[in-house]
Amino acid sequence: MSESSQPELRLTITESAQAYLAELLSKQEPDVLGIRLFINQPGTPKAETCIAYCREADIAEGDLLVEYPSFKAWFEGRSIPFLADAYVDYAKDRMGGQLTIKAPNAKLPRIGEDSSIEDRINYVLYNEVNPALAAHGGAISLVEVTEDNIAVLRFGGGCQGCGMADVTLKQGVETSLRAAIPELKGIRDVTDHTDRSQAYI
Repeated sequence: MSESSQPELRLTITESAQAYLAELLSKQEPDVLGIRLFINQPGTPKAETCIAYCREADIAEGDLLVEYPSFKAWFEGRSIPFLADAYVDYAKDRMGGQLTIKAPNAKLPRIGEDSSIEDRINYVLYNEVNPALAAHGGAISLVEVTEDNIAVLRFGGGCQGCGMADVTLKQGVETSLRAAIPELKGIRDVTDHTDRSQAYI
């Protein structure tokens, strides 16, 4: 991703948080270049904002490098739209202190023309498919997208072990996903449906 097409980063790391991160980094081995901030499963109810030490091998194409006065930070390109208005702070307390990250948009789907196929699949699953399955106590999650654009899905809750899973998968879910994402070639279910302990009857 070129710098000109990189999404704008609207995130605040307070001075106290910067000082705390710089202190942590000063105690690391030389191969630690800075920090990397990213969101696991962005745009879904399971989204989790993470800060990790960043080494050369951790830097991915599309990451945005921001140089703060006392350290460098890399932001995962895919996570940037979900980090809008995020706030990183450090407050001292009786136990020493705590770093807090508030990312109010981490769980909200921010889908646009440049969004990855994974983000668009998650958008359809969490906003169209799963609300319909919720009445049956079920949910579907994306495991991965293969190189040939096959979405690998896992059924959970009441959908796991359900005798109607194959029909639901082929007729409902695949139709919804392929209508919204034309480049998607198909879907594959990797759920162990022999486990019927949670199945909706």
